[in-house]
Amino acid sequence: MRVVIAEDNALLREGLVLLLTSAGHEVAAVAAGGPEVLPALMEHRPDVAVLDVRMPPGFRDEGLRAALAARAEIPGLPVLVLSQYVEETYAAELLGGGAGGVGYLLKDRVGRVDEFLDALERVAAGGTALDPEVVAELLARRRDDPLDSLTPREREVLALMAEGRDNTTIAAQLVVTERAVSKHIGNVFQKLDLPPSDSGHRRVLAVLAYLNRGLRT
Repeated sequence: MRVVIAEDNALLREGLVLLLTSAGHEVAAVAAGGPEVLPALMEHRPDVAVLDVRMPPGFRDEGLRAALAARAEIPGLPVLVLSQYVEETYAAELLGGGAGGVGYLLKDRVGRVDEFLDALERVAAGGTALDPEVVAELLARRRDDPLDSLTPREREVLALMAEGRDNTTIAAQLVVTERAVSKHIGNVFQKLDLPPSDSGHRRVLAVLAYLNRGLRT
């Protein structure tokens, strides 16, 4: 898998290069500043881009802007965005396009190598990967709505769905059967008035669209 990395912190940038090459991936290019990102993505058209949200020169949202611009030029370009903190507005903007191949992780997640690589591969395959802390923030913002009708177990299932987990993984994490997970998911979709779908990606995107409405209220 060919990857472009955009990260201004030299230590983290080199760590990502080492981690990805050690895992058998090719790092096609690296960028240390916001203006470098889009040209690198347009030139190399990687299988997935790993981008820091805040980059020089402004340290605001240069990485995110580059990601959105690249996805406009290269529809479906998989992008995994890294952030130091949970920034709900950035998460909503990245996920608001209604397409797969997107991820939003906190930088601490990189240190959990297996989780990070799993998220990267999921995004590269057109799926989604949303940090559990981001999911928690999105859930917390939804007040006085159908989320209140979910049982504690259904909320757990919803959170794992929003992270991009499949039924098998959810079942293993919650120590229940896949049949039980399917039943909980059916209940969640019914209570939130979301269209049921056999597609994992469409299922996650439907959940994210629902949660993101809470960021715009």
